[in-house]
Amino acid sequence: MFLLELSYTAPVDEVDALRASHLEWVNEQYEAGVFMVSGPKKPRDGGVILAVGDDRDRIEAIVASDPFVQEEVCGYRITEFTVTRTAQGLEELRQQPVS
Repeated sequence: MFLLELSYTAPVDEVDALRASHLEWVNEQYEAGVFMVSGPKKPRDGGVILAVGDDRDRIEAIVASDPFVQEEVCGYRITEFTVTRTAQGLEELRQQPVS
């Protein structure tokens, strides 16, 4: 599992100019089954995405295809983690801890 933290590196008006293409990209990742949850941070200086996967190279390639990254208006911090506990109803997301 990956936590993707977006941080804007350009003024919000430049980010907003690319919002439609970014949201189209986000929708493609949901349809592909990669993204689980997403949304803007408060204050609005970036966003957060929870992505499913165990291949960091694949996640990095997906991040690199974000129009925000391609147009250099945001950077990503990618944190990989192992889901060992979940709320009821989300048990299918649990993973075996790495020894």
